[in-house]
Amino acid sequence: MAGRRVVVTGLGSVNPCGLDVQTSWDAVLAGQSGITQITRYDPRAFEMPCAVAAELKGFDPLTLVLKKDVRKLDLMTLYGLAGAEEAWADAGLVKGEDNGLDYEQVGAIIGTGIGGLDTIENTHTTIMEKGHQRVSAFFVPKMMPNAVAGTISIRFGLMGPSYITASACASSNHAMALAHRSIRDGEQDMCVTGGSEATITTMGMAGFNAMRAMARKYNDEPTRASRPFDKNRDGFVMGEGSGILIFEELEHAKKRGAKIYCEVLGSGMTADAHHITAPAPGGIGPRRAMKLALKDAKLNPDQIDYINAHGTSTALNDVAETEAIKGEFGDHAYKIAISSSKSMVGHLLGGSGGVEAVFTARSIHEGKVHPTINQEESDPECDLDYIPNVARELDVNYALSNSLGFGGHNVTVAFGKFTG
Repeated sequence: MAGRRVVVTGLGSVNPCGLDVQTSWDAVLAGQSGITQITRYDPRAFEMPCAVAAELKGFDPLTLVLKKDVRKLDLMTLYGLAGAEEAWADAGLVKGEDNGLDYEQVGAIIGTGIGGLDTIENTHTTIMEKGHQRVSAFFVPKMMPNAVAGTISIRFGLMGPSYITASACASSNHAMALAHRSIRDGEQDMCVTGGSEATITTMGMAGFNAMRAMARKYNDEPTRASRPFDKNRDGFVMGEGSGILIFEELEHAKKRGAKIYCEVLGSGMTADAHHITAPAPGGIGPRRAMKLALKDAKLNPDQIDYINAHGTSTALNDVAETEAIKGEFGDHAYKIAISSSKSMVGHLLGGSGGVEAVFTARSIHEGKVHPTINQEESDPECDLDYIPNVARELDVNYALSNSLGFGGHNVTVAFGKFTG
């Protein structure tokens, strides 16, 4: 069964630009930012340099679980579950019904970089203020990073491979790469995959502020704060949410008459082996990841039309990724359309690749690519076509989605137009 083809048949997302795929897709095509001043807590009380974030607005967990069960699930898990619910329905599947599936052949492989940070932070406060006797019995299962995969597995009765990948900002792409290979090799027929994250907490924000990794110039103009590849970028903006996809073996999808967004063609995974947070000079790690993804997908470099970049809006990352693209694609690099979703949804850490894969799938399916907003002053070191400020009609036959994580993790996933 090795070598089976894999397609995307369902999409789901809650993210700062919308609480479903269509709303957020329309928003990013219009160049609308989901970044605002922080409302989750009072940033003035903590005097942190970065006072902006890409928060989810209007998210109601009671649409997913009973009120008594909300306290059993971390926000990260709830976000992942919301994305999975939408993706499952979008794939033409009905929760609680047979759907003609062999559920032993359906799994859940989800990425998250940190897991239940909100739960950990609040529980520590409880211990310090009220003592260990007041710690919830749900603390451990609630804060576990793998709770998101477990909860999705339980919700839909999925008895195939179920686990999480945790490789910082590369987590979602690792999850999707492994889901693709698992289906291709016959281990399962369908997989719920992607990623979820919820780290807009005082602890999460304090940590990244201490690293001087976050934007701080535009606290009074939040929508301008995330500006990947722009000369005046000064750090990333924290986001939250999930991007979940249904990966499915092609003949399995055809048999049940599923809608097909695009095909998953391959992936490449590498490590910089250089520094725990800084990328290796010249972008050698992501360059190799893209090279391996092209090889796995049996594509030539000049076939790539679009790259959804990691594009964090940090000084080092954007240069390294640009160098990686130029190093791998040569002159063709200047013909590739490139955009960063993070300019609008912020950086969802371990969930970012999932949201970006959802947008990449829509780009291929619809022939439209969203812009990188806040392109105001070009950086001589970032001189490629980043689709500045305005969306573009583009026939996307083949696309790559890059994710690069602290620890030196690099993962590229290759997608293509489904042609039968």
